[in-house]
Parts: sequence; structure tokens; C-alpha cells
Amino acid sequence: MKKNLIIILSLLFNLSSFAQETKISLSLEEAIKMALENSYNTKASKNNVLSAQETVWETTATGLPQIDAKVDYQNFIKQPVSLLPAAAFDNTASVVQTVEDYFGIPSNRDPELPQGFIPVVFGTQQNINASVTVKQLLFDGSYLVGLQASRAFLKISEQANEKTEILTREAVVNAYGNVLVTEKSIAILEGNLKILEKNLNDAKMIYENGFNEQEDVEQLEITFGTLKNQLYNLQRMRGIAYQMLNLSIGVSIDTAVELTDNLDSLAEANIDLALISKPFELSKHIDFKIAENDRESKRLMMQLEKSKALPSLSAFVNYGKQAFSDTFTFFRGNQQWFDSSLMGVSLNVPIFSSLGRKAKTSQARIALETADIRLEETKQRLGLLAEKAKK
Repeated sequence: MKKNLIIILSLLFNLSSFAQETKISLSLEEAIKMALENSYNTKASKNNVLSAQETVWETTATGLPQIDAKVDYQNFIKQPVSLLPAAAFDNTASVVQTVEDYFGIPSNRDPELPQGFIPVVFGTQQNINASVTVKQLLFDGSYLVGLQASRAFLKISEQANEKTEILTREAVVNAYGNVLVTEKSIAILEGNLKILEKNLNDAKMIYENGFNEQEDVEQLEITFGTLKNQLYNLQRMRGIAYQMLNLSIGVSIDTAVELTDNLDSLAEANIDLALISKPFELSKHIDFKIAENDRESKRLMMQLEKSKALPSLSAFVNYGKQAFSDTFTFFRGNQQWFDSSLMGVSLNVPIFSSLGRKAKTSQARIALETADIRLEETKQRLGLLAEKAKK
């Protein structure tokens, strides 16, 4: 038993060691592609787009036929009693006696019962009602505007996803470049330390032979110690830089990653001086698209508030069956069912809301004005950034 346990533990240890030693090799483009597929932000952004698509269909379905089925079952523990004028019956005495026998009322009648009335029970103790109702919205101004607004919301979600992908690319480029810069800095510092260490040893030998000052040796020792501390800090920062890269591409921060690109090749492949001479196309910038679509959504919200003052028209058709019995016999073949059907049209005309609708419309108008201000600010900011980037 102990031998088997040792073998199992050894296998687990070897598998763990193998997993830790496994590395993934990535170029910058491969890292960006992995991030767009696996990073936490892009996954959440894609889910937001899917949710917006379902919202569009939810809004669309409001104007499509709605079908509801309903079943009501009632069992009166004690049936309600109604009072009827005794004069309505030809044989009043026999009816009164029958009702009195049913309810257990004494033959001399209850003195509190109103004179000239008799208690009567209508219907059966149990009944069931099953119905199907079809509803169709014929006209509703808020539905039409709401449908446009839901599509604008979908467009906002898609643009937010595009913005997230751009930011993800930027984050990966920065993290990838930070690792390369750190590795390059460590290599340069290690080379400087080797040279400085040789100079320090030579200075010590010269000092021991009396051809150098002690202050020169001490100065080199201080410089050597400072570079060693810098190297230690860079080595520590290298681990953090790799973890930040792993986080940006959506893998575990403990995953070993090997970078196949270097700073020189990336600079050579991505520097394009022709971009400086190209005119800046504001309409293609994602921030401008988002600001423009936000303005459109605010305009639709104002239209939606205005449309709530319009009348709405809907139609419905209902079909049902009813059955009555003193015992539960509704599933028997000889149970009698009574059909019923109904159709109608409903018109709702808003008349007065104590200026509530006016206040909501005013709020939507103010939000539209704010969106116009933000759109103009986005135009100016992006134009300034474009000019700054060319200089």
C-alpha cells in the first residue's frame, strides 16, 4: 500500500513539474490573437453583444402576436348564498322548505332573515375554466421608437466590443514591449556589470601595487553595488512584466511564455512614415462612432417620451371551455363542457399625466443636448490628438 502511494505521489510530482516547465512561444501577432479570443474583457464584451441581440428580439416580439393559455379550477368548501325575493317563485312554500332543509334552518325561520326573501345557492360546488387568448398590438408609437432604440443599443454594444478589442490590442502591445524592454535592459546591465567588475578587479590590483588611489577603488565599488541593485530590481520587474503579459492574453499568470519577436524586428515592421502624410479620417475613429451613436440613442429616447402621448390600439381573441360538477368528474368522457368565445379591440388614449410626460420629455431633450456637447468635444479632442501624433 505504501509503495503504491509513493508511486502515485511521484507521478503527480512529475506531471506537475512537466506542466510548470511547459512553455508557449508567441509572436506579437499570436499574442494579440490569443488575447482577442481568451482575455477576460473581450469575453465579457462579446457576451454584452449577445445580450443586446436578445434585447432587440425581446423588443421586436412585443409587437408580434402573444398567445396565453389559462386554466382556473375552483372548489367551494362552502358555497356562497344569495337572497332572492320569495314572490319570484310560484310555489313559495315548497321552495322555502327545500332551502331550509338544505341549510338546516328551523321551520319557524331565522328571525334575522329579511322578510320576503329566501336564501339560494347558485352553481355547483366545483367548476373548471380553460381558455386561450391571442393578443395583437395594432398601433403603438412607443413600440416603433423602442424598436429603433433597441437596434441603436445593439450598435452601441458592437462598438463597445470594437473599442474593447482595440484596447486589448494596445494592452498586449504594451505588455509585450515591456517584457522585451525589460529583457533588453537586463542584458545591457549584465554586460555593463561584467565590464565594471573587470575594471574593479584591475583597479584593486593597481591599488595593491601602489599605482592607484583608494578613493578610485571605493568609487568603483559603489558604482558596482548600485548596478547590482538595479539588476536585481529589473529581474524582479521582469517576473511582474511576464505576469502582466499573461493577464493581458488571458492565460494563467504562472504560465511560462517565450517571446519570439524582438524590439528591432517589431520597430522595423511597424514604423510607417507614410501615415504622417495621410489625412485623419474622423468618421472611422471608434471614439467618434461611439459618441455619434450615443447622440442618436439620446434622440430616440426623446422621441420615445414624445410617443407616449400617442394612443395605442390592440386586439384580442379569446376562446374557452367551462365545466361544472358537484364532484371532480372533469376528466370523464360524459362530462359536459360549455364553449365560449370573445373578441375585442382596446384603445388607450393618454389624456393628462399631471405634466409627468412633459417632464420626462424635457429630461430626454437635455440628455440630447449633452450628447451634442460630448460629440463636439470628441471631434475637437480627436483632431488635436491626430495633429499631435504627426509632430
